[in-house]
Amino acid sequence: MNKVAIVFGTSSGLGLEIAKSLLAKNYTVYGGSRSESPLDHEKFIDLEVDISNAQAIKNFFEEVSEDTEVIDVLVNAAGFFELNSIKDTDRESFKSHLETNVISYFDILKEFEPFIIMGETHIFNLFSISSKATFVNTLAHTTSENAKKAMLSVFEKEWAKYQLRFTNFFLGAVKTPMWGEYQNVEEDKMLSTTDFIYLFNTILSAPEHIKFPDITMIHKESFIE
Repeated sequence: MNKVAIVFGTSSGLGLEIAKSLLAKNYTVYGGSRSESPLDHEKFIDLEVDISNAQAIKNFFEEVSEDTEVIDVLVNAAGFFELNSIKDTDRESFKSHLETNVISYFDILKEFEPFIIMGETHIFNLFSISSKATFVNTLAHTTSENAKKAMLSVFEKEWAKYQLRFTNFFLGAVKTPMWGEYQNVEEDKMLSTTDFIYLFNTILSAPEHIKFPDITMIHKESFIE
């Protein structure tokens, strides 16, 4: 039976690579992102959505519901990230991190609940390693990632009744287009998207009775250490 996935953040980076990998496994994939995805595949449905807008998320799920009542895999790979010192972090940037990295996840999961398959649905959430450690020039991002982690922990506990699986990836820097705007970044000490997809596929294909709640993944020479 054909499986169905939703992936947020499919315009580039890890979201795009995850969608490609799921399509290669014959999933039907609904992709959500602010801009058009470069993916062109008969089983990929590209839906524009600004996840910082609650109504846009609601509209996204309404479109999905026209085709399917259940979702096997949900991947939350969209997010907002800026490197700034405390001095250079303004209120709007701080607010944008919270709206995109925390409140949007709340909206997504609330709308997603009716699509859960009892005992089968697998939810993947991508976190920065900054939700486990603190680094300079990441005030807004670190705050939002820690808030997101706490919030999702409550979702997981309350949704235990559905017997689904949550997998949270805590990732060191991954070489994606996001880093192009920053100078003096050691990209050779970053994970590659291939590294991550290897891990994602391993967990995705594991027997359904095995849980992988929290996975930390960093390059062995990561510059964040």
